Amino acid sequence: MPSTRDIKRRIKSIGNTKKITRAMEMVAVAKMRKAIESVLKTRSYANLSWLTVLNLSAAANNRGGLLHPLLDKRKEIKRVGIVLITSNRGLCGGFNTAIISKINSAVERHCKEEGRLTKETEFILIGRKGAAVYNYFGYNIAADFPKYDVISEVKEILPVSELVIKEYTSCKYDQIFVAYTDYISAVKQMPRVKQLLPIDITTQDEYLGIVGQDPPSGIKKSFLEEKEEKYLKQGQFSYEYTFEPSPEEVLNDMLPRLIEIQFFQALLESNAAEHSARMTAMHQATEAAGDMVSELTLFYNKDRQASITNEIAEISAGANALAE
Repeated sequence: MPSTRDIKRRIKSIGNTKKITRAMEMVAVAKMRKAIESVLKTRSYANLSWLTVLNLSAAANNRGGLLHPLLDKRKEIKRVGIVLITSNRGLCGGFNTAIISKINSAVERHCKEEGRLTKETEFILIGRKGAAVYNYFGYNIAADFPKYDVISEVKEILPVSELVIKEYTSCKYDQIFVAYTDYISAVKQMPRVKQLLPIDITTQDEYLGIVGQDPPSGIKKSFLEEKEEKYLKQGQFSYEYTFEPSPEEVLNDMLPRLIEIQFFQALLESNAAEHSARMTAMHQATEAAGDMVSELTLFYNKDRQASITNEIAEISAGANALAE
């Protein structure tokens, strides 16, 4: 049975841990506020830019022929590249576990048959915790990029987007996906896997950062399905584009930039979700430490009271023995 001194030492240790988790919670709150501000400012722009990509893709398809390599849909999918965004550190609850489990389930469902890979799959990592896809599942890692806690400019994502576009246009990969965590609220984050290349207006995926709808841009979750049913099935398209000087030059300049915006927005969403998850985890750890201190303090007081009672009983017994 632990002595009162041991209990007191443990109470002090847990109290120090509580101070650390409380400080980490406050740091996460500060970072989360900046990340949320950034993600909300850019979300509508990213979604509308993706809408532009889809419209350009449909308009280019209506003209016939391949106008840009990023619009090329391979007849057979042999190699798949996945950009996986995780955190650099732990202590953020199930943030990393959720996105890694999500992408592993997606690979198991679409790229494996009878436990064997039918499509060669490689990962491009942003964040150190993404290495778990190799450590635990044995997937190949093609590249690893550093991840910053605070993302403020698109240029910080340029190396990743340039590599992805280069590898796709050179036919190394037949499909490109981005796996990230969507920020919904401070207490809820959702792991998602989205196809970026080839650009396909018929995909049933949602926009980046939208779960349900995005009121500022007026875009709803079912927008792609409605567009496909209304226009594509009728063999026509509602948007009319005039390309100057030529479709090839316009698409060559615009499509890479718009793809970069999608990677940038995915990283912003993941950052906001990460700091929110860390804030929640540290808040729960602080509350748990407080509960443990309360329980140990009660146990300490009871043990101390019992010790005092025993000492009084021993003193009384000794006094009675001397009196006799």
